[in-house]
Amino acid sequence: MLYKLSASQKVLYYALLVLMAVVILFPIYYMILISLKLPVDIYRTPSLLPVNATLQNYVELFTKQGYLVNIRNSLVVAGSATIISVLISCMAAFSLVRLKYRYKSWIGRLILFAYLTPTALLFIPLSVIIARLNLGNTLQGLIFVYLTFSAPLSTWLMMGYFRGIPADLEEQAMVDGATRWQAFLRILLPLSAPGLVAVSVFTFTGAWNELLLALIFTTSKDVRTVPVALQYLITGDVFRWGLIMAGSVAAAVPVMILYYLAQRFVVEGLAAGAVKG
Repeated sequence: MLYKLSASQKVLYYALLVLMAVVILFPIYYMILISLKLPVDIYRTPSLLPVNATLQNYVELFTKQGYLVNIRNSLVVAGSATIISVLISCMAAFSLVRLKYRYKSWIGRLILFAYLTPTALLFIPLSVIIARLNLGNTLQGLIFVYLTFSAPLSTWLMMGYFRGIPADLEEQAMVDGATRWQAFLRILLPLSAPGLVAVSVFTFTGAWNELLLALIFTTSKDVRTVPVALQYLITGDVFRWGLIMAGSVAAAVPVMILYYLAQRFVVEGLAAGAVKG
């Protein structure tokens, strides 16, 4: 049922929306503003306007600091972790939701428990595993490490989406001659496309922004991801705010583009998970 708002209520609601927009957008604006200033302008002439704006921070970031390599590393790690995690989670969620076998509910709880396990408790066992696999200080090792938190979350989310799709659709396809695998690929996955996109976006964002594990398992400059590269812009107690903010802006662009392209599917996926899970 829709309610008609009075003029005073509309003014109040719009004022609250404007206030919320200012609170959300001001840090982004300030980050961009600082990235366009030299150190002398940041400390000596503070202003909320782009006075003496320059792209020097971006030029130094991409030419001297090798930031493009860091962006490439993050794209490789986050993209690979997302693809592998979604593939594994789809099959695991399908097994837990559709198939019948003993201890299925316990396996689902263990997957959730694995996601809720504090990352600090996994440092030593992960270090041992990575060392034995000879994947230390490599992007492949970092991808493997990221699967420890992305795969359980993706599996748990996909279980909610799969439960919302009637099993009768797959059973009807199998009656018509399709195998269970064909019913999974041709019926279940297309119907859960919004959920797949939403889970992929969340997984990619988590891997893209992760700092602690990347800082521990990578040491060489040529395998640093974006968060680690930003961390190394801080030298002792010297904060190079212009470079840090320029790097933050550049790091936010790929994620913003991803959310812009997938926003419709993300909203649909969240709504489906909310009412069907």
